[in-house]
Amino acid sequence: MKIYTRTGDAGKTAVVGGRVDKDDIRVEAYGTIDELNSFVGESITRMSPEKHADLISHFTEIQHELFDAGGDLAQVGKERQYKVTGDMVTRLEEWIDQYESELAPLRRFILPGGTSLSSSIHICRTVSRRAERCVVSLCKSEETNEEVRRYLNRLSDYFFTVARVANTRSGVSDVEYIRGGQAFS
Repeated sequence: MKIYTRTGDAGKTAVVGGRVDKDDIRVEAYGTIDELNSFVGESITRMSPEKHADLISHFTEIQHELFDAGGDLAQVGKERQYKVTGDMVTRLEEWIDQYESELAPLRRFILPGGTSLSSSIHICRTVSRRAERCVVSLCKSEETNEEVRRYLNRLSDYFFTVARVANTRSGVSDVEYIRGGQAFS
């Protein structure tokens, strides 16, 4: 099979159930999820198998779910079979609760940084938020799986939490935003 087909040279791309313009909000949404998936993979390469075995397992599962999310968004037409469910959102919440037990209470806003792993996970967090904004726009104009929006929202919370865990496990403090007062009590 050749990797190039030339079918997209006119500015259209195939989705499940038809073809759309390459700058369609649907393509932007699942393309941003694909970008996020790449950053998740990059974060895995920074993880120590000894110190981060749980995160490696979770991030690998998340990569598969992100692929599912992109597939859900790439469907147009009447018949749709979605893979992203509310159970995935609930599981992310359980993981967040589990990891919060490793962390000191949050008193101030924090800046991305500390360790290189934490910084790369913060990139995942921000790209997840951008993907969520794209899906919000898509949901306003097209029918699609709205569970993807909820999943991305919770996923960014998960990334925030595990970015802090990455610092904690390395004995590095979070970088606090010092120009503001205490934000959390």
